[in-house]
Amino acid sequence: MSCQLVVARRLRQTEHMIALIQRVRSAGVEVAGSSIADIGRGLLVLVGVERGDTATQADRLAERILNYRVFADADGKMNLSLTDIGGELLLVPQFTLAADTSSGNRPGFSTEAEPADAAAMFEHLLKTLQQSGQIVQTGQFGADMQVSLCNDGPVTFSLQVAPTA
Repeated sequence: MSCQLVVARRLRQTEHMIALIQRVRSAGVEVAGSSIADIGRGLLVLVGVERGDTATQADRLAERILNYRVFADADGKMNLSLTDIGGELLLVPQFTLAADTSSGNRPGFSTEAEPADAAAMFEHLLKTLQQSGQIVQTGQFGADMQVSLCNDGPVTFSLQVAPTA
């Protein structure tokens, strides 16, 4: 079983707001052959929004993105966050993270948020990150994007935020 399939199955079982974070040396986004975003050392964050995801979940996800310790300290241990290192952030909407991959050979998209709701939630996440003082570059919601990266490590984590009771 491929690593990607295992990750996709695990994501579907949790049903949370999803961010796939990748520690990068650099990353960028092109739309229609033009560069619209470009970062150096930091995080590339792919965001999936499902039906029912809330602003509270987006706020918690923003907190986790900024404070998740994935960068090496002086001893080579992952003890530093994006905020700690003053890293750059590239936030990219990716509806396919919300796909149901639990059966068959074609993903299902019945659990993804409606496009208008997903765009609003993505914008809320973006504004929350910006209000923290973090400079954020973004992909373009709904566009056919070409995302490039130099994954550092590679280090990739799936962050998920459950609905609050």
